[in-house]
Amino acid sequence: MDPSPLAVRPGAVAGVGVDAPVAAHYGDPLGEQRLLLVSGGVVDRSHRGVVRVGGPERLSWLHSLLTQHVSSLPVGERREALILSPHGHVEHHLVLVDDGEATWAHVEPGTVSALVDYLRSMVFWSDVTVDDLTAEWAVLSPVAAGGVPLPEELVRREQLGSESRPLAGHLAWEGLRVAAGRPRLGFETDHRTIPHEVGWLSTAVHLDKGCYRGQETVARVHNLGRPPRRLVLLHLDGTSESLPGPGGPVSAVDSDRPVGFLGTAVHHAELGPIALAVVKRQVPDDAQLLVSGMAAAIEPLVSA
Repeated sequence: MDPSPLAVRPGAVAGVGVDAPVAAHYGDPLGEQRLLLVSGGVVDRSHRGVVRVGGPERLSWLHSLLTQHVSSLPVGERREALILSPHGHVEHHLVLVDDGEATWAHVEPGTVSALVDYLRSMVFWSDVTVDDLTAEWAVLSPVAAGGVPLPEELVRREQLGSESRPLAGHLAWEGLRVAAGRPRLGFETDHRTIPHEVGWLSTAVHLDKGCYRGQETVARVHNLGRPPRRLVLLHLDGTSESLPGPGGPVSAVDSDRPVGFLGTAVHHAELGPIALAVVKRQVPDDAQLLVSGMAAAIEPLVSA
């Protein structure tokens, strides 16, 4: 994907990895985070994939595929949903909204092609259409004063350059996301992740809806046991200015054996260096951990 028009403004510094098409910051990462916390602003997330599902049977059809209850999704209401593997592992995370004529979804960068292929393979005789509109539509994420995310906006891609609201880079968004304990597909998940481990059971799964792929695992873990891992917030000791990248091991101070893996590490304007990580359920809340040589203390997010 080409860089966003908002990522080539004066002072913009490009993101890295899948976030490369948008600006990581515009010269002052922590200042932009404080902007969102104090007065609000808008974040360019136009590198996310955008899918449009049309047709009169779209909601009942999506209801049969997703973890979320969407058969009677009200116009304009935003909901999160997942697509699971047959064994209940998370494959896709979607943010949905219906406009009365179609259901729109935006998804993590780099995942839209696989999602569209899967959805089209499940159409069969349903009266629905599935289109990848990433090249035409883009996601902007406004944030209210206090750092509160507002519903995402879908705008025509050619309109991005005319955005006039105060801008904050993607690093500012990630700082708020990590502090709020919100997981991100591909960062706080791996091929074994089930919804219970990262808190998606409460935001993206409806426990009383009908059958969908992977439901048996969701119901079994919810009713009979606890997940093998859990999402935690780590407070890092800050001995190094550079933060470790996602996917690295998290270990106990008295052992070299990993007890989990690191997700996203950020510098937060108020909390200092923090990170999300997924650790084994048995790791106690008072455990002293090591991440790339830095000491880390746990703040629980998902029940052990």
